[in-house]
Amino acid sequence: MPFSKIKEMIFTDTHSHIYSEEFAQDRTVMMQRAFEAGVQRIFVPSIDSTYTEKMYEIEKQYPENVFLMMGLHPTYVKENYEEELAFVETELEKRKFYAIGEIGIDLFWDKTFLEQQKIAFKRQIQLAKKYKLPINIHCRDAFEEVFEVLETEKADDLFGIFHCFTGTYEQALQAISYNLKLGIGGVATFKNGKIDHFLNEIDIKHIVLETDSPYLAPVPYRGKRNESSYTKLVAEKLSQIYNVPLEEIAKITTENSKAIFGI
Repeated sequence: MPFSKIKEMIFTDTHSHIYSEEFAQDRTVMMQRAFEAGVQRIFVPSIDSTYTEKMYEIEKQYPENVFLMMGLHPTYVKENYEEELAFVETELEKRKFYAIGEIGIDLFWDKTFLEQQKIAFKRQIQLAKKYKLPINIHCRDAFEEVFEVLETEKADDLFGIFHCFTGTYEQALQAISYNLKLGIGGVATFKNGKIDHFLNEIDIKHIVLETDSPYLAPVPYRGKRNESSYTKLVAEKLSQIYNVPLEEIAKITTENSKAIFGI
């Protein structure tokens, strides 16, 4: 029996690094926990070329549940970024992906390659348009820079997810104006997360669930390893924020993910 038949309530984790080394010892058990929690659809972002084979292996193991993206993560934009972008293009020519991601700008760790990050972000948005795919945006300490690039590329064929959204209400509206859904994860459960203060002012049609596992685990696991089964904990928090049943959160956010990814 396919996993999707086991539970009526289906959750979608739109962003999970299930190929991470942090799951090396118990990946199969971790995946089973996700399925048992109703998380039937897991979308997997790319970081750089060194992780691609691991992504393909997991997709092969769970073909009905795991869906891959292709892209170059901004913190991996270094001196060799042209080679990495060429690799992204080569893979896109070979096979199907469900998004270009995760892409964007990250100024938290290092500002050395800011201009290269902007170039890589813009070029990958253009690849997404070429292949009619959504984008999955990573933004850390870089809202102004990300919006600057999006402004130059805004069009009807630009769409996707603003992953791990942690901005203000105004920034949320700006992201939505570029045809982007807001990826909401563990931060919504944090006392100092802030986004829970205004999320109910954002129509839930603009929201998708995510974990970003193994990072940013929701309460009560904050500070520990995150995993896809915790998508349900994020949904429970949104159920409180929006004051609607958990089943409704599951249904709407999964439908929103289908609208983005096409499946």
